[in-house]
Amino acid sequence: MQIFKFSDKNSKKLLILAIFTLIFSLAYLFYGLKLEFLDFFIANRIKKLAAILLVAYAIGSATMVFQTIINNNIVTPCLLGMNALYLVIHTAIFFFLGSANILVTNIYASFACDILAMSVVASLIYGFLFRVTKYNVLYVLLAGTVMATFFTSLQKTLVRIMDPADYDMLLNSLVASFSHVNTDILGIAFVLTIIVTLIYKKDLALLDAIALGKEKAINLGIDYDKTIARLLLGVVLYITVATALVGPISFLGLIIANLAREIFKTYRHSYLVIGSALVGMVALTAGQFVVERVFVLSIPIVVFVNIVGGIYFLYLLLKNKGN
Repeated sequence: MQIFKFSDKNSKKLLILAIFTLIFSLAYLFYGLKLEFLDFFIANRIKKLAAILLVAYAIGSATMVFQTIINNNIVTPCLLGMNALYLVIHTAIFFFLGSANILVTNIYASFACDILAMSVVASLIYGFLFRVTKYNVLYVLLAGTVMATFFTSLQKTLVRIMDPADYDMLLNSLVASFSHVNTDILGIAFVLTIIVTLIYKKDLALLDAIALGKEKAINLGIDYDKTIARLLLGVVLYITVATALVGPISFLGLIIANLAREIFKTYRHSYLVIGSALVGMVALTAGQFVVERVFVLSIPIVVFVNIVGGIYFLYLLLKNKGN
């Protein structure tokens, strides 16, 4: 990763986003605190804030990398069915193994199963899809939409014939919410995210060349297919970590990645990836603050994300229809 010199405009924008993240984080932590409950509320809010920042980093970075791989700014892992794949895998575990199985009752075993299943299945499916379509955006998006519909239908079918008691336990893990963060795996998620980031540090440096297209990247000496396969696995790991922590959030990546491109207006992914993560941190900390302080937790933040994301997606489609 390149060292930033804060004399250029994009580096200053990164600094401004970092300052806003700090401001909203402090506001979330300390607004409305009462001294008699200080320790309890701080401990509780710190865990939520840590999850918010981690999810924003994971989804923001993964979406930016994924868009570069696909070479299209309106496609995200979630739009290609990764969230639906997570739902059907999670539901299948409850359906076939039952709510008393160790993969359900043991939070660490459940997390490990999510990571392993999503990594293997998603890498095989989407890796094959990209190769077969030769990275044709239209075909990838169409096939991804079909798969998302298939996964969703399969998941709903399993839910309909599932034991009601198992379904009640399953439901909590299928609705995205920062009010019920899976804090037991928070430490493991942080460690895994750091490890994945370090492993993929060199591959991220190749994104500027990959964004030029397959032929130009190969001419620059990049082993294109292997690099894309590695990056895709990293994207899956990031999305899985974020989803396992708070549940599926469909349009978050689309919003923050495209806002980052609008803010930075550069091809350099050293700015775009970090900028996307910071935009996500600002959006989620501010959004969760409003959800808890204004709406008093009556509406989960995912509702606002999906509404804004859906409208923004239509805007991007209309904006790029002539391109």
